[in-house]
Amino acid sequence: MRADRLVSLVLLLRRHGRLSATALARELEVSTRTVLRDIEALSAAGVPVYAERGRHGGFALLPGFHTELTGLNHDEALALLVAGSRRGAQAFGLGAALASAMRKVIDALPAGHRSDAAVQRLLIDPETDLLARRLVPEKIADTVASEVRRGVLAGKKLRIRYEAARQTPRWRTVDPIGLVTVREQAYLLAIRDGADRTYRLARILAAEVLDEPAERPADVDLDRIWRERSASFRTGGDQVAVTLLLHPARRAMLAGTALAILSEAPDADGRLRLEVTFQDARHAEWTLWQLAASAEVLSPPWLRAVLHDRAAAIAARYADPRVLQSPGHDGEHPAPA
Repeated sequence: MRADRLVSLVLLLRRHGRLSATALARELEVSTRTVLRDIEALSAAGVPVYAERGRHGGFALLPGFHTELTGLNHDEALALLVAGSRRGAQAFGLGAALASAMRKVIDALPAGHRSDAAVQRLLIDPETDLLARRLVPEKIADTVASEVRRGVLAGKKLRIRYEAARQTPRWRTVDPIGLVTVREQAYLLAIRDGADRTYRLARILAAEVLDEPAERPADVDLDRIWRERSASFRTGGDQVAVTLLLHPARRAMLAGTALAILSEAPDADGRLRLEVTFQDARHAEWTLWQLAASAEVLSPPWLRAVLHDRAAAIAARYADPRVLQSPGHDGEHPAPA
């Protein structure tokens, strides 16, 4: 709405002091022409905004144009700003609303509690980890996120077009319970035909809120429901249970890819003896191949055989003497510098 945009424009100018029309357009996700029209509307309404000409010019406000939000101490203000830096709101289609809200919070804080400098020293959920593995959030259409969110909060039935793994997309009607984000993935918890269902938002291709009220409990404990559904997921389907020995230094890598570590104990040779579950056979083979010699599968026997055959094929490939006799290869490694 234009009124919200005008408020956001004023708060941006208060926070940054001076901004060009181009910078304002980028922040507000509108055209520069729209920004100029908004500036004119603010001036006509008596807001003290003025233009500075020149290479480093732009728009600015006269000093002393804000209200204060009282009752917040420094740590409370910092907590609000840190919460605003997390990406969960993006998954629910609330990214723009969150950015606007945080601008208002910052503007309303007493001068002594504005924690911009402190927030610069706190990084929450970076896009890559220490091994440069990129954490890519799932792409969710804004229209889908908005409609699903509306159905959840309004307590209405949802009609969704869902693309399950390896299946043709189809429509289904569900009773929404709540929304959950976990490790850059967002889920809709729902009931369909009396049975618990969990849907990934990234696989919902379209959604519409129906007029019919959702059939769901009046009160909900999402944390408990998520724990129960997670436990059910880890023990069902085509999952594979594996017993293995693992070098302790690689435990974090295994824990980050396996479904669950069911048991764990130190072994006599210093390795960890683990019972782990994987989503399916392909998942188990891929994960344990990445661990190379750091892991030794004890059971099931077929997985030991698969990894043995795969390793033997690699060893045979690199044992080919023709590679060592190829032109320009003298069989020696370069001397260290």
